[in-house]
Amino acid sequence: MVQVLNQTKAGPPPDATIVLNAMPHPVIILDKHLHIEYVNDSAQQFFQASAAILVGHLLNDFVAFGSPVLTLIEQVFARGVSVNEYGVEIGTPRQGDRSVDIQVTPLAESPEHVLLIIQLRTMAAKMDRQLTHRGAARSVTGMAAILAHEIKNPLSGIRGAAQLLELSSNEEDKTLTRLICEETDRICQLVDRMEVFSDERPIPRVPVNIHLVLGHVKQLALTGFAKRIKILEEYDPSLPAVLGDKDQLIQVFLNLVKNAAEAIEDHDGEITLTTAYRPGVRLTMPGSRDRVSLPLEICVIDNGPGVPHDLLPHLFDPFVTTKSSGTGLGLALVAKIIGDHGGIIECDSQPRRTIFRVLLPMHTGATVTDEKQYTE
Repeated sequence: MVQVLNQTKAGPPPDATIVLNAMPHPVIILDKHLHIEYVNDSAQQFFQASAAILVGHLLNDFVAFGSPVLTLIEQVFARGVSVNEYGVEIGTPRQGDRSVDIQVTPLAESPEHVLLIIQLRTMAAKMDRQLTHRGAARSVTGMAAILAHEIKNPLSGIRGAAQLLELSSNEEDKTLTRLICEETDRICQLVDRMEVFSDERPIPRVPVNIHLVLGHVKQLALTGFAKRIKILEEYDPSLPAVLGDKDQLIQVFLNLVKNAAEAIEDHDGEITLTTAYRPGVRLTMPGSRDRVSLPLEICVIDNGPGVPHDLLPHLFDPFVTTKSSGTGLGLALVAKIIGDHGGIIECDSQPRRTIFRVLLPMHTGATVTDEKQYTE
């Protein structure tokens, strides 16, 4: 029996009740037979039933038959480890089907019980947006191919004509012809960057030590754009390898660190690079019912002013930027590369603490053939 949170006539200690009832997420404690032993106020609102009705009954009575929530709870009891699931459909008698994120955690003080936390999609939409970010990055694929053909060819003609005019022009006119050449070159470079999005070939992937990637990124940053910024490291040294392309991962984290450095406005700026192992994080991929495990978490954290609230939902969309001279393709490209690696990226931002969080699958040793192919 859970002594602290068991809901009896006397009730739990006042401080525990206040804290749990203040939580915006439904919180439920269950025993190994799936009997409900405690619900907070949010859980009562979620099920539209009082604690008197919920406590003592089976969770099966309040969720749809065959709900994945029940299976996950059984897995936690069997394995004794926490599990997070994103985009789970949960049906209740009074509210019907709703898409939620859930976390199931065993209670260390009471192995016969688990804690179930439900996050409504309004709170969990940031995780769901990962697939939107990935799709947004690829939404320019067709446009990139058109631009490459329909714009670069005429630009070559314009540049050639400007060079011919320069041969017979006076010094004042030569200034204008050089300006034409410089601007056409700049547009070509922009189109070249967009062409990356039209590359749908599978990337060559081998086991990569993410700490070597971050170390290289840190070295590049400290010798260049982040000379006056302190870069801290908080790593899990036991982190397994990532199955990916080292050069592309360097490009991703160099871009994120550069963005963080540019966001910091004062001399007390800090960027923190962190790694951690999160075995419970899984995601359903488009077109498949299989859930992919993304246990490797890499974060780039800065103490800058933060991302504007209205921009945050569109941060990884193409052509979205806060920089006056930016193209808005950097983070879209980051989202594409991470998506090509089978991972996701999200951003949490508030003043003095912005976190870009990358979740990646780990190398499992199942692609030995691929490894040999790309390392020989």
